[in-house]
Amino acid sequence: MRIDEIIATKREPVFSFEFFPPKTDDGERNLREALSALRELEPDFASVTYGAGGSTRDRTLGVTKWLKQELGIEAMAHLTCVGASIDDLRATLDELESAGIENVLALRGDPPRGEVQWRPHPGGLRYASELTELIASAYPFSIGAACFPEVHPEATDALSDLQFLKRKVQLGASFLITNLFFDNEAYFRLVEAARFAGIEVPIIPGIMPITNVAQIKTITGVCGATIPPALLEQLELRAAQKQDGAESVAGLGVAYATLQCAELLARGAPGIHFYTLNRSPATRAILSALKLTTPWARREIVAGAI
Repeated sequence: MRIDEIIATKREPVFSFEFFPPKTDDGERNLREALSALRELEPDFASVTYGAGGSTRDRTLGVTKWLKQELGIEAMAHLTCVGASIDDLRATLDELESAGIENVLALRGDPPRGEVQWRPHPGGLRYASELTELIASAYPFSIGAACFPEVHPEATDALSDLQFLKRKVQLGASFLITNLFFDNEAYFRLVEAARFAGIEVPIIPGIMPITNVAQIKTITGVCGATIPPALLEQLELRAAQKQDGAESVAGLGVAYATLQCAELLARGAPGIHFYTLNRSPATRAILSALKLTTPWARREIVAGAI
């Protein structure tokens, strides 16, 4: 089923998970175990990332097909412009369509490992908006796009970032998923600005539970997200503990993400997209708590948030 249709027809918030294709057979077994565990929570869809330059293309396609065909979870494949010609992109899209996949997240993509500057393929595309247009012009997919509560790290300013986002929607994106963030007000400011600019599609917040301090510092350094100073201070204090430091960090990370999700849903967010890092315990704990407490039942509708 198309994700835009799922969002439009479901009365409760949508919940989804993001995974990356493992590079080894052991990693793939671990991912399959995590997916099997998370399946019990009945996610509305799951997405699978795409390595730079198509480096994980086969595994991305394999995991996406497995989600859809064997686990019965609605699947969305990520697709990027990096290192791919238009013919390469069409070949991947053709294979996804043949496999019965109905959803694609259209992204520009990050530079390959070891490269600082992003360069388009000579026979490829430069922007996510161009990829969105290519998909919409020839394929029946529901197209998702990314957005940034704290502005894309390469954008000149918030206004230009918003104009790029609007262009993606005009060219065919029917829902948006945000980059990870830890300050909910950044999400609500983005939604307000988007609605004022005429962007009416659903905007799903992306949440990453913090389970490792060094890891989250690396991730936020790459994607441009910030960690509130008070939260970072508490995480570092726990990480420095000689005993149970890692467990203490994860406990705080799960608690913080649970409160964050509860507020987002109570104030009108249409769902939550969890960045799982291919692990199930943190996401399982958060989503289980949310389903038990149903914060959306006490929702204070924020104008245009859904």
